Amino acid sequence: MKTLIIAIHPDIKNSVINKRWIEELNKFPDKYHVHQLHEIYPDEKIDVAAEQKLIEQYDKIVFQFPYYWFNCPALFKKWLDEVLTHGWAYGSKSGYKVAGKKVALAISLGVDEDELGSSGIYKYPLSELTRPFELSFEYVKAAYQPLFAYYGIEYNSSSERIENSVKLYLDFLEAL
Repeated sequence: MKTLIIAIHPDIKNSVINKRWIEELNKFPDKYHVHQLHEIYPDEKIDVAAEQKLIEQYDKIVFQFPYYWFNCPALFKKWLDEVLTHGWAYGSKSGYKVAGKKVALAISLGVDEDELGSSGIYKYPLSELTRPFELSFEYVKAAYQPLFAYYGIEYNSSSERIENSVKLYLDFLEAL
């Protein structure tokens, strides 16, 4: 079964790594359905029913986005707030439509990996910084998977590094 990739990037045209990941994923339409939120909702008015119907069609869902200001793009937060509704995603006998679905994050970060954690500039590891996502997906009974993170893209975005990230990302997706 295909994997749904929900890509959230407010400036994908000027993206370095997320744009390249999407280009590669689009080469495999039999494996991946790429759903770009900013492209579909440039006015940020989310069609909740359409999004819920889309989610129901897939057993594996990956949210791909750049991680900045220690968080996700605002449209992803809005999507979570509006799409994961009471009675559909949680809270009733007819809810839990996301239950059992494998859900993962694929994140690009500007900082280097060693800048996070107890010995880094930023004292928190990425696993702690992304804990709210994990808790949210656990709350709706999704099968939250370990995340994919590609670090250091702000200061080292050579073609070689970007191409290396593509292979690593595809390997991650295959292992889901």
